[in-house]
Amino acid sequence: MEPFLICENLVKIFKVANLEVVALQGLNLTVQPGELMGIVGASGSGKSTLLNILGGLDRPSAGRLTVNGRDLLKVSDSVLDEYRRTEVGFVWQQTARNLMPYLTAQENVELPMTIEGVAPRKKRAWARELLQTVGLWEHRQHHLAQLSGGQQQRVAIAVALANRPKLLLGDEPTGEVDNTTAQDLLGLFRMMNEQYGLTTIIVTHDPQIARNVDRVATIRDGSNSSEVVRRVTDDVEATLTQDARETTAATHVYDEYVMVDAAGRLQLPPNLRAELGISERVTLELADGGILIRPAAGLQPIVSPEAARAASDSDGGQPSSSGRAKLGGWLRRLGHDRRESRSPGGVGRAQTKEDHEEVNE
Repeated sequence: MEPFLICENLVKIFKVANLEVVALQGLNLTVQPGELMGIVGASGSGKSTLLNILGGLDRPSAGRLTVNGRDLLKVSDSVLDEYRRTEVGFVWQQTARNLMPYLTAQENVELPMTIEGVAPRKKRAWARELLQTVGLWEHRQHHLAQLSGGQQQRVAIAVALANRPKLLLGDEPTGEVDNTTAQDLLGLFRMMNEQYGLTTIIVTHDPQIARNVDRVATIRDGSNSSEVVRRVTDDVEATLTQDARETTAATHVYDEYVMVDAAGRLQLPPNLRAELGISERVTLELADGGILIRPAAGLQPIVSPEAARAASDSDGGQPSSSGRAKLGGWLRRLGHDRRESRSPGGVGRAQTKEDHEEVNE
């Protein structure tokens, strides 16, 4: 099956005055048609930037982005406008971005179709179906102030589907409701995904979203680092994992994977790095059916003279065993290497002496 969405080495750089901020750096992502996917990450990780790019609200700086066979990096502005109107629907965290407060629920749902010139009879019929699906047909004449936060988000989902898009994007759609309402909304996203065959991507801070979607991608420092995939156990696995007194209903398990990009790079989870004491270097060993990663032992990081002086100042001017003392040994070894590699005349020795004097200033 051809993927519905493909991101390859996606890069987004924001320029503010003379400052460049890299929001996405080499992100890779593939989404299948009809998939319900979650994207999680800390604030500033790049997940909202990715969502804006997928929705045609922004363009990537480099890379490749294909949605439903359309290359969003190369299309014109007019084609991108059409894409936003007809092929993608948005549900935002802020109600003000989803609904018009002076319109009723039904009028909000009909508004996008009115802009597109849909016939009145078809417009009313589709608005009725959407409001019935989200459970708010009885509240169709209510304005924004007469609806609860959860009801407003239900109307927002109906509005997002008004023009029958193939892609539904949610940016923290449960961020302003309580936990019970959030679970109801995520259940509604799944129901709409299955009923209308939508490809759905939800960005959130909530790690519990894995229970409501097919797959969760974690973004860290502008690149996807890991994924959690939900799957249904087979009969044998279910027998081993379920209690004999439990029902035979389908049991879901969650498999976690670390992502490897096209260049072979991977991001180790921070908790494992801290637990194993992994800093800048590791060793790799071939093991049975895989690769064994071990923290490198006996290697000290190279310390610049500026860092050594800063460490000395913070210690009251006294050399520390982890800073200047080790730097001096490194400089002595460097001087020895230079003496061996350079011609006679003391050039290597003189340079090493100057460097050493610079450190001790």
